[in-house]
Amino acid sequence: MKMNIPYGRQHIDQQDIDAVIETLQHDFLTQGPKVQEFEEKFAAYVGSKYAIACANGTAALHLCALALDVKPGVKAITSPITFAATANCIGYCGGEVLFSDIDPYTLLLDLNKLEDLVKKQNGKIRGILPVDFGGYPVNLEEARKLADQYGLWIIEDACHAPGGYFTDSKGTQQHCGNGQFADLAIFSFHPVKHIACGEGGMITTNRKDLYDKLLLLRTHGITKNPELMTKNEGGWYYEMQTLGYNYRMPDILCALGVSQLTKADAGLTRRRALAQKYDQAFAGTEVRTIAPPKDGGHAYHLYIIQTNDRKTMYDKLRLDGIYAQVHYIPVHLHPYYQSLGFKAGDFPLSENYYNQAISIPMYPSMSDVEQQYVIDRILFHTHA
Repeated sequence: MKMNIPYGRQHIDQQDIDAVIETLQHDFLTQGPKVQEFEEKFAAYVGSKYAIACANGTAALHLCALALDVKPGVKAITSPITFAATANCIGYCGGEVLFSDIDPYTLLLDLNKLEDLVKKQNGKIRGILPVDFGGYPVNLEEARKLADQYGLWIIEDACHAPGGYFTDSKGTQQHCGNGQFADLAIFSFHPVKHIACGEGGMITTNRKDLYDKLLLLRTHGITKNPELMTKNEGGWYYEMQTLGYNYRMPDILCALGVSQLTKADAGLTRRRALAQKYDQAFAGTEVRTIAPPKDGGHAYHLYIIQTNDRKTMYDKLRLDGIYAQVHYIPVHLHPYYQSLGFKAGDFPLSENYYNQAISIPMYPSMSDVEQQYVIDRILFHTHA
């Protein structure tokens, strides 16, 4: 029997609904206590000292670039296999983004190729933006060594990886966004992400100087803190001290985030169970999968397969009611970036991956019956 299965889906239960209603019935819909509560609980979840809630993941990226003083003349490097916002945040500030090719086995930035590009740029690179793509955690210990050697900052795009981790050289699990190696990390609360708020984002860091800058930049560059103001004319007084933005996240969405966070571990456990079943079902078949990290730290925002005839597989699955997706069109192939001089052939491993990739359904509320239907239809089309 034909089903209707998206590649991702939020799960909102009565606890979530009650949390939002309770906030709607209180005094603050924005700039209230739920924002700080969500920030503190999220920081505790990933293991960072500080967290700053903001309007969405793109706003989080923009704020990070601003806090790190990206401006005209500043160059930074990211992966072509990411959502465009990862690269765009550098351009928002007038900087220049460069791309480096991926490791085809992890789909993450290849750190050897990255170092080659940094050397080639002869001191012009100021930062790197590694992406925990699909939930596969970047080894930020190794990235930090490279960054320290060349004097670079790191913004970790962890939108796909809350709860993910890698194991460092001392055997310690280092959770994505914990601030141990990256200067800043960002997360998204789009409905298909692990924590669904409708919209929303979070920045995490262990650096107090960046935290303080981000608080200003998030709210028009304005402060009401008497300790920071140049003068104080009364209880109404505030000062705009830098050019900032209205990138706040309202209490309504933060209340939903606090509720969703209580179920994050259970959702991650289910994602990993679904991934394990996919791994077993496709082992020894023509369906190519991405081998997970040996330490089990994958967060599985996406489950990606590769096939030589991606378009045919994609179309057939849609006819079956399986609404797979493709993540992502390499950023350098978009018309805007081609207008900046990038072209097809620049990053062959990224382009080869894109030509074969399909993200198949992966979300915690997916039933065993639905998953088996997806597996059966993929194997049928593979052998047809």
